[in-house]
Amino acid sequence: MRTVEWNEERVCLIDQRVLPAEFRVLRLETPEEVARAIRDMAVRGAPAIGAAAAFGLALAARRSRAADRAGLWRDLEEAAAILRAARPTAVNLAWALERVLRRCAAESDPDAIRGVALAEAQAIADEDVEVNRRLGEFGAALIPDGATILHHCNTGALATVDYGTALGVIRTAHEQGKRVHVLVDETRPLLQGARLTAWELQQLGIPFTLIADNAAGHFLRTGQVNLVLVGADRVAANGDVANKIGTYKLAVAAKENGVPFYPCVPTSTIDLSTPTGDDIPIEERPPEEVTDLVFRGMPIAPSGVRVANPAFDVTPHRYVTGIITEKGIAYPPFGVSLRRIVETP
Repeated sequence: MRTVEWNEERVCLIDQRVLPAEFRVLRLETPEEVARAIRDMAVRGAPAIGAAAAFGLALAARRSRAADRAGLWRDLEEAAAILRAARPTAVNLAWALERVLRRCAAESDPDAIRGVALAEAQAIADEDVEVNRRLGEFGAALIPDGATILHHCNTGALATVDYGTALGVIRTAHEQGKRVHVLVDETRPLLQGARLTAWELQQLGIPFTLIADNAAGHFLRTGQVNLVLVGADRVAANGDVANKIGTYKLAVAAKENGVPFYPCVPTSTIDLSTPTGDDIPIEERPPEEVTDLVFRGMPIAPSGVRVANPAFDVTPHRYVTGIITEKGIAYPPFGVSLRRIVETP
C-alpha cells in the first residue's frame, strides 16, 4: 500500500512508530486523529505529512454536518488550524492545506466542496508519486556506478506517498543497474535510519551498512563516501535547508572533505516566502523521545534530567552542492536558481 491513502471514507496510513517489528495500518476517521498521527510521528516525512493533512481536510469536509457553505467553511478552517499546528517546520503541510482550501473556495455548493476537497487531496497524493520518480531520474544521473552514498534519516516511500526523495534517487540508480552501497546512519533519537531506512533498503534489495551517527565523520574523512544525499522539510529562498537534526554536521563534514552534499526535495518543499534558514521555525520535540530509550535494560539518562530535543537543524547554503528537484538540479546562486525552478511550469 501507499504510505498514506484514502479508503472507505478513512485516511489509512502506515504506522511508522512500530516498524520494523510490526507492520500496522491506522485507519483514521477525523481530522483530529490525523493531526495526532502527524504530531506523534505515526506518519512523518514532509511529502507524506502534506498528503495526510490534505486527506485530513477532506475528512473534515465530508464529516461536517453543515448544510450551508458558511458553516462548512468554518468547519474546514477549524480543521485546517488543527492540522497546521501539528508540526510547524515542514512547509508541505501548510502548502497542501492551502491548496485544498484554495480549490474549495472556488465552489459555492456544500456538496461540491466536499467532492473537490477529496479530489484535490487525492491529486496531491498522486502527483507526489510522479514528482518523486522524476526527481529520482535527475538525481540518479549524479550517481556513478559503484558509488557509496551516505544517507541521513528516512526519505523513502515511508516519508512520501510512495517511492521517495533521496532514497528515491538511490532506488532509481539501483533500478538502472548501477552498483550502489548506502551508509545508513541511525538518526537519533527516534532512529529513523536504523528502523525505517534499513527496513526499506532490505525490501528493495539495495546493499547497505548501518552505522552509528557519530561514525559518519570517520567515513567521510577516510574517503569512503562519494556523495551525501538527504531530504528536507523546508528550503529557504536563499538555499538554506531545514532537515532532520544532525544534517548540518554532515554537511560541514562533507564540505571539509570535498564530498558533494545534495538535498533532494519536491518543489513544494521550497518556500520562497522564507528568506533564510534563520526564519524557519524549529520544532522542539518532547524530552521523552530522548530519555525513554533503554540501553541494556537500563534507562540511558538520570531521572529528571534536563533535555533539549530540536527535531531539525538548518544547513546554510554554503555547504550545499546542489538541490535535486523534479524539475532539475538547482546550483548556486540559489536565490536565482530556486526561483527559476519553482516558477518553471
